[in-house]
Amino acid sequence: MKLFLCVFLVLANTGFLNADCNVVSKDDWDGITSVHIEYLTRPIKLVIIQHTDTPGCDTDDACAARVRSIQDYHLDTLNYWDIGSSFLIGGNGKVYEGSGWLHVGVPNYAYNRKAIKITFIGSYNSKEPNSQQLNAIKALLKCGVDNGHLSSDYKVVGHRQLLDTDSPGRKLYNIIRRWPEWTNDVSEYKD
Repeated sequence: MKLFLCVFLVLANTGFLNADCNVVSKDDWDGITSVHIEYLTRPIKLVIIQHTDTPGCDTDDACAARVRSIQDYHLDTLNYWDIGSSFLIGGNGKVYEGSGWLHVGVPNYAYNRKAIKITFIGSYNSKEPNSQQLNAIKALLKCGVDNGHLSSDYKVVGHRQLLDTDSPGRKLYNIIRRWPEWTNDVSEYKD
């Protein structure tokens, strides 16, 4: 058992476990390695959907630059130990590794220790995400269940259900409310 745990931790820390979900690794977008790591208890039962409320991105280079900028802001201005999102989805339809399946991104609220946060790059108050982005999140969530990262009965909520924010934006929030995994009851997740 100890050998299995050691092998698992080595694979997790090298990013190998993200390869199966077609995620652009932190190394590939030139991200900074976290200085502190806290592990999530898996399988995860809560997925929080949010948006960056920034300009979007449509190319690989622009999306990688946007993710680096978000990480810099989280590290240098907000003093987080890593980028706050578990994954980010660009307008190019690619999923970018944040803190990933295994690590707590930001421990400032209790729900962050029992959830992953998937962030759509862009502002979705007046426009909907494109079909590439929606296909990417569906594939990521399926992969998460298939690989034991997500519970098969996981729930999806909008960030606005947990905090006073407009995230994930009106248009994206309207979309996720129609997903079968969406829940209106967040009482067990709030601080």
